[in-house]
Amino acid sequence: MIVTTARLALLSLILALGVAAPAVAQPAGTLVVGLVAEPVNLDPAQVTDLNSNRVGRRIAETLVTFPEESTQIVPGLAESWVVSKDGLRYAFKLRKGVSFHDGTPLDAEAVKFSIERQINPEHPFNKLGKYPFANFFFGNIKAVEVVDPLTVEFVLKEPRASFLAVLTAGAASIVSPTAVRKYGQDYALTPVGTGPFKYVSWERGQRVVLEKNPSYWRFPVKLERVIYRPIVEDQARLTELLTGALDLIVGTPPDYVGQLEANPKVTLLKQVGAHVWYLGINNQKKPYDDKRVRQALNYAVNKDAIVRDVLKGTGSLSVGPVLPKTWGADGGLKPYPYDPERAKKLLAEAGYPGGFTTTLWVPESGSGMQSPVAMSTVIQSNLKAVGVNVSLQTMEWGAYLAKLRSKEQELFALSWMAGTEDPDMVMYPLLHSSQWTPNGPNRALYKNEKFDEILHQARLTTDEKKRADLYRQAQRILVDDAPWIFIDHEIQTAAHAKRVQGFKLHPSFDLRIETISLR
Repeated sequence: MIVTTARLALLSLILALGVAAPAVAQPAGTLVVGLVAEPVNLDPAQVTDLNSNRVGRRIAETLVTFPEESTQIVPGLAESWVVSKDGLRYAFKLRKGVSFHDGTPLDAEAVKFSIERQINPEHPFNKLGKYPFANFFFGNIKAVEVVDPLTVEFVLKEPRASFLAVLTAGAASIVSPTAVRKYGQDYALTPVGTGPFKYVSWERGQRVVLEKNPSYWRFPVKLERVIYRPIVEDQARLTELLTGALDLIVGTPPDYVGQLEANPKVTLLKQVGAHVWYLGINNQKKPYDDKRVRQALNYAVNKDAIVRDVLKGTGSLSVGPVLPKTWGADGGLKPYPYDPERAKKLLAEAGYPGGFTTTLWVPESGSGMQSPVAMSTVIQSNLKAVGVNVSLQTMEWGAYLAKLRSKEQELFALSWMAGTEDPDMVMYPLLHSSQWTPNGPNRALYKNEKFDEILHQARLTTDEKKRADLYRQAQRILVDDAPWIFIDHEIQTAAHAKRVQGFKLHPSFDLRIETISLR
């Protein structure tokens, strides 16, 4: 408590004076980034968290990607592609002269290797790790065929309208087959790709160090190296930025957003992105297998107060998983109002007039988790007011993700960055029953056959208007079924020192530091 109080006092003084101390000495050209939690894994095929993704995407790249400040799909490692009329074949032409960091060439065999190791149980490297999104991203792939050294073709089992969006995902990153064969299970700790930075070292709990790729194919990288430091405590992360120990932080503490905007020594950035924060409910466990109980929890939680008082405007109210005002959102849906009396009535109807006792798992921090403990504490208080006594269990981010695989959760706080506005990239992985797989992302264990079929039909047509109508139908089912307590969509924030030039937030929540120069 003494340390925390002293840090808060220092932070308040720095903010009040609007000054920053001289930067901590770093080698020339070094950018130091403060992350909200430590990366878990740097094999892109195994990554489930944003901190790992933000580091890993600097190392390995995808066939298609997004330009700055947009989620429009553009060429990446593939310079062009052709889709067959029946939507079952996607042929990609790779760029000439691109090499992995180990000097081996990017070719069609590397693309085939990178995808097949995740989906083919007979692949010699399939058992080296867990591939939690392989079923969702690549389960529809019938074959990956090498046409020639620079042409690769994906053959699908059935059309999938979101397939190009799938290939922007981190799991679709192309890795060096030579490095995977060399390092085996240790590849997750020694990744090799084609990206703007090369992996150097990882001191657990301290830092991940990357250095620039001098042969990067897109443009010359201006930074010499980047150091990522995991700093879980919000005030500590902000203090280190203001005293010069960090150059850039993400997940700016909401309480200090206004003061940072007025501080002449730093730059604060804000942007809406494809994100959703939700309180997951295990739909298979009693009493949560009763829809009335799930609806009651939604009425019991004062979401407006969370957005206003905890997030201080760095979130927008959620009515479901799809980001409002995007092409697949249902603008007619309304969020559950705060109505404790309605919640009590539903609990009584479900057979719980005196409420019940339950457990809520909460990470101490984590990618996209905003202020998880503070938010969950408000939820705990709201639920107690209607008779639901909640015990909070907090844990470190990596341990938390591992714990969720047990499927023993009752209530749990979690978030999701879809990376794109396509509803398939959020609704299908989080809520389709096929994603119950051992490591799948449907942590709520939700199943509704009508909902599943609507999502399937939406994949089969490329007509955006038809897809939007189907997704609106699916969202109405979700609001009624209430598989989660719907909370908010994050307005992402980042703050950086004035010496950082050329940095922009991206709506996918990717942290693109390769565009930065230092003055």
